[in-house]
Amino acid sequence: MLPPRFDYRRPGSLEEAVDLLAEHGDQAKVLAGGQSLIPLLKFRLAAPALLVDVNRVPGLDGLAEEGGHLRIGALVRHATLEREASLRGRYPAIAAAAPQISDPLVRNLGTVGGSLAHADPSGDWGAVMLALGASVVARSRRGEREIPVRELFRDPFTTSLEPDELLTEVRVPAPAGPVGGTYLKLERKVGDFATVAVAVHVDMRDARIGRAGIGLAAVGATNLRAEAAEAALAGAEPTDEAFAEAARLAAQAASPVSDVRGSARYKRHVVEVYVRRGLAAAVERARAA
Repeated sequence: MLPPRFDYRRPGSLEEAVDLLAEHGDQAKVLAGGQSLIPLLKFRLAAPALLVDVNRVPGLDGLAEEGGHLRIGALVRHATLEREASLRGRYPAIAAAAPQISDPLVRNLGTVGGSLAHADPSGDWGAVMLALGASVVARSRRGEREIPVRELFRDPFTTSLEPDELLTEVRVPAPAGPVGGTYLKLERKVGDFATVAVAVHVDMRDARIGRAGIGLAAVGATNLRAEAAEAALAGAEPTDEAFAEAARLAAQAASPVSDVRGSARYKRHVVEVYVRRGLAAAVERARAA
């Protein structure tokens, strides 16, 4: 199927891009990697009057640790994170998730910022960034604001970004001590959407868990954060019993639906198993750091 007619603009600066969004509002769509938007256009599930192609806007593809954060530009491709060896020690959940995103074509073209702005409940980066306590930066004519990822997702494919705002950067808190993390994903075949996915991150302090982050994908109307499970782990000794209790609480936080990929009961069970496994792997990795 062919997409509906639209105008196309390719701004050369961030200011020009936000001016276009301010002028056209919800009649405009931002084009980055296009791996989510182009299928929507082809199936006519989206019919914007204007596409704003931001691929030539300078400064949106940076990747650096500075100011107490890992700063990931909105145009950073999934494959860039997959190849970045320095992430494996300090941001292991990111390193574990990157090679599991779809297939090589999507990873080479798709962007981290576009994935988060698309807000697919099965999205990998949403779960990871929730676990890491990340935030995104949004820019408009009115200025710049920082939005915690836990406040970004409103409904399926709906975020708290305003129509005139452009997501420019993701900020992940830099670790202050030993950390561990992983990303576990159940899929019917390589490149498929997740049946269930779990992101786990732990900060260790004096042989105890200082902070834990648990993000879930494909088991709710949005990516979910297992807050009760995280709270149960704060300050806890990393024992099998603590992991099992956190896994039980995470499964309770999930709200899956039965579909061709499995029953709701089955998906909750996978959440419980993956959280328990993920925590064990994350703590082991932190101890080896």
